[in-house]
Amino acid sequence: MNIILFDDKTIRPNLLPLTFTRPVAEIRTGILTITEKWGHFFKNQVSYLTQDYLQKKFPAHTSTEGNVYVNGAICPDVALVVKIRNLQPGKVIFKQGTLVAYHAGNNSFSSLADLYNYNFEKAGEYNEDIHFIREVWHIFKNNGAQIRSDFELITTGRKSQPITDSYTMVYNPENIFLEEGVELRAAILNASGGPIYLGKNAQVQEGAIIRGPFSLGEGSVINMGGKMRGDNTIGPFCKVGGEISNSILFGYSNKGHEGFLGNSVLGEWCNLGADTNTSNMKNNYAEVKLWNYAKGGFKGTDLQFCGLIMGDHSKAGINTMFNTGTVTGIGANIFGAGYPRNFIPSFSWGGASGFETYQLRKAFEAIGKAMERRNKVLDETERNILSNIYHQEREHRTWERSGSFEVR
Repeated sequence: MNIILFDDKTIRPNLLPLTFTRPVAEIRTGILTITEKWGHFFKNQVSYLTQDYLQKKFPAHTSTEGNVYVNGAICPDVALVVKIRNLQPGKVIFKQGTLVAYHAGNNSFSSLADLYNYNFEKAGEYNEDIHFIREVWHIFKNNGAQIRSDFELITTGRKSQPITDSYTMVYNPENIFLEEGVELRAAILNASGGPIYLGKNAQVQEGAIIRGPFSLGEGSVINMGGKMRGDNTIGPFCKVGGEISNSILFGYSNKGHEGFLGNSVLGEWCNLGADTNTSNMKNNYAEVKLWNYAKGGFKGTDLQFCGLIMGDHSKAGINTMFNTGTVTGIGANIFGAGYPRNFIPSFSWGGASGFETYQLRKAFEAIGKAMERRNKVLDETERNILSNIYHQEREHRTWERSGSFEVR
């Protein structure tokens, strides 16, 4: 059975800016991305049906053995996987009007438009609960539960590497799993409240404190004295320090210094300068409203705690202060005193005193250098994706509407 994860046309816009640069299924929540979760369940390659400008980087792989299209915003569980395994060609599964899965047999869709325009039979209602990621705040809100689920999925039947450092203090060691090559020195690991997973070649430096549920990705580092509160996911090849609570870093992103990050999601290749802080609660304890691309305005979250949502390749200078419920697009450069606005469009340059447009050529220079440090290349495919986003986001860079604006 060949699984192809598709972008739901009603869900994907609510997950911007994170889905500007990736299919919905490449969102990380828990230890794994949604793609990786489906791959673990089906034990084979999983691919994507995504936006046209992303399809080259994230291609769809079809099979003559049967193609099953699955909503990429769904985190799988055993009951749903069993239902899909038993799905016959031509049959479909819906959940309260949302397409969950369709068995296309030997047929396939060449684009999302073909999928969206297909006349599915309105049958096959699924009666069990399904965990959808429908809003950006769902990524951190349910992260603890997803860490627990993924921990069981990827560690059952396997043996953890031993903790050999005599200066490291451990609570509930049976709830801790170390992959090969983990370096752990003089730290405190408390898995009483949930599992702790340390990925391959990850490093936990002296004085770091970790409370579960917690996941540290392959090759990532917790710097000396880092305070990792519960429900945190640090993706692969990240560097973190200071205090982090109920937040997710997708991968290749850094928050290496002191400062607080709470109830937040950072994409890939982000960097928060020293002493950067996010507010995750309003002083009047009111509901946090967050910029929503689908609405074109601010949307209620029903949350009292919500911090920063930051798209890929965005950076914040030292001592940056983010207001409660701030959304930052792709490739933004934020710096200076005071609180910047709580919606910062892609390729913005500035801070509380105002923004200008970050020239694409100069953005590419900075992005390329950042990627080179991790032995990655800003290739033509990536450049085309970022160029597309640059033009998509022009409508939100309101200072450009007059026709006279600064470009950095």
